[in-house]
Amino acid sequence: MIGRKAEIEELTELYEKENPQFVAIYGRRRVGKTYLVNEVFGDRITFRHAGLSPIEMESKDGKSPLQKQLRHFYNSLLLHGMKKSKRPDDWLEAFFMLAQFLKSKDDGGKQIVFIDELPWMDTAKSGFITGLEAFWNSWYGHRHNFMLIVCGSATSWIVDKLINNTGGLYGRLTREIKLSPFSLYECEEFFKENRVNLSRYDIVRSYMALGGIPYYLGYFKSGQSVAQNIDTVFFSKNAVLKNEFERLFSSTFNNPEYVTDIIRFLCTKNAGYTRKEIAEKIDHSNGGNLTKTLDSLVASDFIIKYVPFGKGKRAECYKLVDPFCIFYLKFVDKQDSLTDTIWQESQNSAQVNSWCGFAFENVCFNHISQIKEALGIRGVITRQSAWSKRIDDEEGTQIDLLIDRNDNIVDMCEIKFYSKEFTVTKDYDMFLRHRMSLLHEIISPKKAVHKVLITTFGVTRNEYKWSFDKFITLDDLFVKV
Repeated sequence: MIGRKAEIEELTELYEKENPQFVAIYGRRRVGKTYLVNEVFGDRITFRHAGLSPIEMESKDGKSPLQKQLRHFYNSLLLHGMKKSKRPDDWLEAFFMLAQFLKSKDDGGKQIVFIDELPWMDTAKSGFITGLEAFWNSWYGHRHNFMLIVCGSATSWIVDKLINNTGGLYGRLTREIKLSPFSLYECEEFFKENRVNLSRYDIVRSYMALGGIPYYLGYFKSGQSVAQNIDTVFFSKNAVLKNEFERLFSSTFNNPEYVTDIIRFLCTKNAGYTRKEIAEKIDHSNGGNLTKTLDSLVASDFIIKYVPFGKGKRAECYKLVDPFCIFYLKFVDKQDSLTDTIWQESQNSAQVNSWCGFAFENVCFNHISQIKEALGIRGVITRQSAWSKRIDDEEGTQIDLLIDRNDNIVDMCEIKFYSKEFTVTKDYDMFLRHRMSLLHEIISPKKAVHKVLITTFGVTRNEYKWSFDKFITLDDLFVKV
């Protein structure tokens, strides 16, 4: 299994404990939650069940969502060997059936119950949480040989109903595990395992379009270039990811149209927007839900929240950093005439070159740990942000990435995506000096500014190379941390 070493060790350790375990695993759709549990525990799972997707329940057959979920749960019990009986009418009865079934199978060995996509089971006015509370608090949470593992892509539900529960499940979780997308290091290992031969430069280009989502990367075919593979998964006649953007939010949020409006708006500005700006633009009748929705998108790794350098908490910005969403909205969404070789044909277009620059910035924001490792500051507390300054009668300036360090250093990072070495010219050196002077106006006099160049293949050796104090290349971003 590629990556997930820490998560595997954590789950194995919990399994070996002599007390009941209630584990919640969460993360965005397609990140590999189910795969992780199956790989770690396999046939040791006593009972497994997956909730029905809200998308699949939209058929008009006269059955309510609650009835469908209960019937599906009952069928899972039958498949695992429970004797036929009357179908449950509510979740209290359904979980009691599960408790009875587990008791009949109890031989003193470890029992694992794995419920996948748990949030989908909590339909409107279903009493699901009450049933789950009864199952854990009254029937099975006291058994030393019992382990309950639940997963969910609806991160906000997991956080609100389990992690931050203030009712009967308060403090019941013994462990919460957030599964994040692969790093570049893990993507490289994944491609090697699947015999997809790509250079690190091309792995970064694949990450810029798909992010570190193993499910998406699994569609890449050996013997094809990155451009060919992207054409296949996005632009071919039966492209597997053509409708993924809508499914991504429909299956994990109760208000998917509202969420996609936020995502679409954030995609219009690389530096992101404040909560006030988002509310003014798209938050019509959902004012009370905006903060909760933004927090959920942060927890699911779609966006990040940061305070622009030199600003206060009220200037806090939300920035879209999910590569898949950005790529989809820039190149796939609402395109009427797509050919199955469009990406191969547009590799050198101005639009793609412009996107590459911004996309590589997001790669860097998603690999701050690797950048800190390259700077030798792994243990230093830092705050990351972008910074811009508008000047009267001038164009102004913007710094791609600022790392404000607790050791009295501010790293001013320039990010350049090039297919060869980057050349620092005399004009660019003067440009950097101007940025430095503007930055010094707002930083504390006790702090020094270091200039850092993050680029693909390093820098050309000339008299202006030493305009920078430190250089970070692709190889540094592939370090395992």
